[in-house]
Order: sequence, then C-alpha cells, then structure tokens
Amino acid sequence: MTPPRSRGRALLRHLAAPALALAVVASLPATGRPGPQPAATDPTAGLAPVAVSYATPTGGEVKGNFLSYNDFHGAIDPPGGSGAAVNGTPAGGVEYLATWLKKLRADAAAEGRRTTTVGAGDLIGATPLVSAAFHDEPTIELMDEVGLEISSVGNHEFDEGVAELIRINKGGCHPVDGCQDSDGFAGAKFTYLAANTLDRKTGLPILPPVDVKFVDGVPVGFVGVTLEGTPGIVNPAGIASVRFADEVRTANKWGGLLKLFGIRAMVLLVHEGGAQSPPPATPGVSDCANFSGPIVDIVRGLRPEFGLVVSGHTHRFYSCSLPNSSGAQSVVTSAGSNGQLITDIDYSLDRRTGRFTGISARNVVVENGVRNPDGSWQQSAPGVYVRNPELIDGGAKALADKYRAAVAPIANRVVGRISADIVRDARPNGESPLGDVIADAQLAYTRGDGAQLALMNPGGVRASLSYAASAGGEAPGEVTYGEAFTVQPFNNLVVTQTLTGAQLRSVLEQQFVGYQGQTTQRILQVSAGVTYSYDSTAPAGSRVSALALNGVPVDPAASYRVTTNDFLANGGDGFTELTAGTGRTTAPGFDVDALVAYLGAGAPVGPGPADRIIRLG
Repeated sequence: MTPPRSRGRALLRHLAAPALALAVVASLPATGRPGPQPAATDPTAGLAPVAVSYATPTGGEVKGNFLSYNDFHGAIDPPGGSGAAVNGTPAGGVEYLATWLKKLRADAAAEGRRTTTVGAGDLIGATPLVSAAFHDEPTIELMDEVGLEISSVGNHEFDEGVAELIRINKGGCHPVDGCQDSDGFAGAKFTYLAANTLDRKTGLPILPPVDVKFVDGVPVGFVGVTLEGTPGIVNPAGIASVRFADEVRTANKWGGLLKLFGIRAMVLLVHEGGAQSPPPATPGVSDCANFSGPIVDIVRGLRPEFGLVVSGHTHRFYSCSLPNSSGAQSVVTSAGSNGQLITDIDYSLDRRTGRFTGISARNVVVENGVRNPDGSWQQSAPGVYVRNPELIDGGAKALADKYRAAVAPIANRVVGRISADIVRDARPNGESPLGDVIADAQLAYTRGDGAQLALMNPGGVRASLSYAASAGGEAPGEVTYGEAFTVQPFNNLVVTQTLTGAQLRSVLEQQFVGYQGQTTQRILQVSAGVTYSYDSTAPAGSRVSALALNGVPVDPAASYRVTTNDFLANGGDGFTELTAGTGRTTAPGFDVDALVAYLGAGAPVGPGPADRIIRLG
C-alpha cells in the first residue's frame, strides 16, 4: 500500500528547514560524488526509445511510472502554422494534453504502476494572450487540472520577476491588475522546485529545492533547477534579489542531503537541455541521434543516484542514456515544447536498497487531429488541421473556454493583413523573414524619435504568422491581435538610444561567442537599410565587415539613433554593449503595439527578404 502524500510532505518540511539544510549542505563536497553504484548496461542499440537496466533486484521490485513535459509556455490552444504538427502529426492543446495524460496513467495503472506527473520548467512565460492577459493564472490552474504534481522552474518563470513568481506559486490577486476573472487565484497546487535560485540575503532557495514521493513504500527524491545562465536571458530588473547557482553542484548537494535521509532513487528536473542533429534528416521523437548540448556535461557531473534527468529549454525532443559521474548511464528526456509531447517513463525500484533497477522512456505525441482513410490528416485549409472532438477532455476544455471567452473580444480583433506566411525560421545567415518584419515595425514606430535603424533579438520572436490561420473566424491573411501577441508576448518596452558607429559595430560583434563575455551566438534581426557581412570563423572582435546604413558605410565617429526592446537595451541575451547608449527614450505602449501598427498601416505586409546579412563563414 502506498503511504499517504502527507508522509512525503512531512519529510520535505524537514529537508527544507533552513538550519538543517545549511548545516548538512555546507558539509557536502562540491561534486557530491557518492560511493559505488551498480553498473548500468548499454542502452538499446540504434535509434529507439531508451531503456537502461541495472543490477538484479535483491529484495523484490516496485514498479512506477513518470509522465513528463516541459516548456509548455501557456499553449492552451493547439499551436498553429508551421508549429501545428510534430513530425507530421497535428498535436497540442491543453484539452488534448489532459486526455493523453489520463490515457497514459490508465495504461500504467493496468500494469500496476503508480504515476507521478512532472515538468521541467517554462510552464509559463512567453505565453499566448489567453494566458498572458491574466498573468498566466489560467496556465497554472490548467496545470493543476491536468494533474501536474512537481516541476522545476525555468528561465521564463522569471519573466515578470521573482515577486510575481512567488505570487503565482502561493496565490493571491495581482498587485496591479487584481483578480481579473473575479473569482480569486489560489496559486499552484503542484510543487515548484527552485534549488539553485538563491535569495541574495539569506542564501536559501526562494522555493522548495526538493520533493519526495513514495512508491509502494519506497521513496523517490526530486531536485529541481533552472539553467545557471538564466540572468542572461531574462530582464535583469526582475531578478536583482536572487542569484543562480551551478546546476551540477546544486543537484549533487541536495542529492547528498536526500541520501542522508535514506533516499537512493532520484530524479533531476532541470531546465537545460540538448538537441539531436541530422542524420537522419528527421530524427524520431524518441531518438537520440548525434546528440549534443549543455545537458551532456551536466549529466556527466551528477551523482549516479540521479537515474533519471527530465530536461527542457531547447524545445527539442529526445530520449537518451548519458554517462553520469560514476560512468553508469542516466536516462535523459525532453518532450519538445507547447504540450505537444508527453514523455512516458516506466521504472522499477529495488524494494530493499531503494535504488532504480531499470528505466525506460519514450515520447508520445499528443495527437489532436482526424485521419483520412489514406492515413493523412484532415485539413480545413492548407496547414490548418481539423481537431478531433473525441480526444477532448471536458474538464480541461471547460476551464480553458472560460478564459478563451473572457479574452476573445481582444484576441479576435483584426489588426492588420499579411500577403503570405511570414515564418520565424532563420535562414543560414541567421536572419528570418519575420525577424525582418519586426525590426522594420520597430523602426517605423520610432521614426518620430529620430530612429535610423532597429535591432531585434531572435529569441523574442515566438511564433510565425500563418496566412490561412483563422482562430477567431477572420478571413485568410487577416491578423488578429491574439496572433500578433503570440509572436511577441513579452510586453517589452520599445526604446531608442544613441550609439556611435563604433559602438554599433561592437554590438554586432557581440553576436558571436568570445567577444565581451558573449557565450552564445545570437544573430540580431536588422531593419531595412542595415547591411553587413560576417565570418564566424574569424577572431573575436573582427567578424563583422562592410557595415552600412542605406548603402553608406557606418562612420565609427558618427552618432546613430538605434531602436531595440528594453530587454536588449538592458543587456539581455549577453548584449551588454547596448547598455552604453545615451539619450534613451521610451515609446508609448509595448513592442507588440509596434507590430500591430505596422501590420495595419496599409497594404498587406509580405515576408521580409532575410537577405540583409551576408554570412561569409
């Protein structure tokens, strides 16, 4: 018989007690490497759902099941456009996610497995209007509705700052907008974990660092962390009160504390990940083809008790086995993004030792479509899939519909027109058609303030604009406010400041790793009139050439008025060179207002040319 949930909660309260935590954690080594662990066998050969077996159990086995997903980003409605399908299968939407979770739980129960549903961060933030208009309260309520139990925080949980994350977790009305749906907000019933997000004053995690579940009497421990690099990709103003510690050191310290309490089977929920790479041209959702990324080194440093690592952040799907600090294999998973996949993880525990004896994982597509007799998917217009009413969960739909109805008058208002699909996908030069359009929109929005060019961070472009999409019944080519908001959901301010030509060049050099502290290559999207070439293989600081504005070479000594969002202007994404500007002014409204104004200014807007930047190497 499974002990009641309160037993795990009681242990968690002891684990989280500040005096005990500080005393024990301070005594642990930085790497936290434990003693010997039974060696794991090699994973199944080839590209297939991962399965790792450990030593034969010595005291009987307990069977369990985890269901996981990550990077939901408030995707209450099924994604549209180029993101509507996963490897050709239409997928996503919270009422479909709920149905598939229930199905997989029932399948596990039929095998005698108790299910725990977990997440790996970015449940909220960068969300469509149906969630963002209510400060993501709808998403939190829906995560409770679909049965989520534990999740790490991700970088986007901090989009509105630490104080807002605490409110989202604990509940209560928004301090400015109040309770917009008039029925209060109770906060998250599931447990948010933030082991490596530390209050600068106390040195303690701002949210619980660990949780414990009992599976037929055997404890399983969970540690939750976000990526250490969170400060570089969220607005600095909202996180001044916290620091983000190393993922591996944090996981191993709290894992060591869990071990002191007799817990030998552990799961790391980490908002950092990796990616498959071709070949094959289209890796399977449960494959691990040519895998690489930050998660590889994270796992390599982990205690072997972390038999399972549920990851995220990269929005990629995979199921892998990677070596941990002992050389044994840990199972590592990610379910893509937007609730379009669920990772179905079966595991077994040794009843005597409490250790994992086997773990297997596969990704399941959250199908939402209707098949034709030939196996293809029904479409009401090119790229617009017909949804299957038989796969809708009534409870999740009712809750989602409450917020859909509330936001519909705003979301369905037609604000402009496009002449074709405008995609966010970057070309080989790093430029995208939609990135061009957004940069042009921000330039047009600030011309009256003397703006001469605009720069846009690629990570701020969250979705493509689809010509055929008709979420609110609008005609093909018409763009609604809700669709525009999905493209730019951060409510960033639009700021214009003066940079010298030399500073502008330095900003563009900071697109590349190794210059002025930059750790990740990010190609800024540029407005019409800006042209330059780059060679990413050249030495740091000398990669940009032929920089010109309207055909005239940029003068290092001249001054230029440059528009960006305030995230970039404050040094976000590592662009610290932008903080050196002078004469900063702020346009009225938000960045989405600039896009809306541009889309509605006249003739239908076409895709940007994506040819303003030339890649030389």
